[in-house]
Amino acid sequence: MNDALLTSPSIDRLPSNEGFLSEAVAGLSRPDKRLPCKFLYDEEGSRLFNEICELEEYYPTRTESQILRDNIGEIAGLIGSDCRLVEFGSGSSTKTRHLLTHLPDMSGYVPIDISGPQLLESAVRLASEFPSLEINPLEADYCEISEIPKTKRQSRRTVAFFPGSTIGNFDPPGAIAFLRNIAFLCGRDGGLLIGVDRKKPRRILEPAYNDRKGVTARFNLGILARVNRELGADFELSAFRHHAPYNETHGRIEMHLVSDRAQIVHLDSEEFRFEEGEYITTEHSYKYTVPGFAGLALKAGFELVRNWEDRDRLFSVFFLRVRDRKPTPRWIGI
Repeated sequence: MNDALLTSPSIDRLPSNEGFLSEAVAGLSRPDKRLPCKFLYDEEGSRLFNEICELEEYYPTRTESQILRDNIGEIAGLIGSDCRLVEFGSGSSTKTRHLLTHLPDMSGYVPIDISGPQLLESAVRLASEFPSLEINPLEADYCEISEIPKTKRQSRRTVAFFPGSTIGNFDPPGAIAFLRNIAFLCGRDGGLLIGVDRKKPRRILEPAYNDRKGVTARFNLGILARVNRELGADFELSAFRHHAPYNETHGRIEMHLVSDRAQIVHLDSEEFRFEEGEYITTEHSYKYTVPGFAGLALKAGFELVRNWEDRDRLFSVFFLRVRDRKPTPRWIGI
């Protein structure tokens, strides 16, 4: 490994315990109780999510990877040479390897992730596999990014990579705001390669989020364990169960933690009452049609260049180009 090409991870506005506490209290104080999905991804949560991606029921990961493999030549051609690739929510960077292998003259790679240990581990591994590539990891909440680390080598353009259908975690107005900020960060002639889950029957969607092994349930309940551990709450995990139904009206999966009995939970000198059957929403996962997502991207300052899909039309990968010469930033959170 060429250590000179792997910089130490920089840190940009990671959520502090104070921020975690204020968001948790605000979310649990709502009539429709919520906890932000970004807090699912501590070190254990990130490990469990990687396990979810390997499950038989969870089609998005393998389907998106196959789309990337099948179309990598065209994708690499659209990204082009001397590009700075920025990945939002890089995780283990598994899918990124498809791109790095076919873009040998990239000016640099900036993986951004909220989980520091996983970010460093994957960056070190990639530095060993691609010793001539400059890698600048950024440990951050990608919803709060105001600038991207520069690479030593001059870039012709910046292209963002946002795989995994994570855009579905935002409601449509939030997705537009987030994409608008990506357009601002990438700038003129910037691009975005993004994975988007498609609308499909309930019989396919619900098993993907309610697996038989219970891995997704452990992942979801982990946020309560984290609130207990880091914020001093007294959630009784055995009194909550995971449930993820498809809301066809809104076109989204809703991840819930359902209270199995009437109970009171304490956090920061506050009492939060739960009725039996009441739930905390921890995540939404919106599904899209191709025209629907293309229209949403247009509102954010992107134009559709190309769309690839699998033969069953379960999933799409889009390549978008910044259409505004001077896109305006807008920072938001989920």
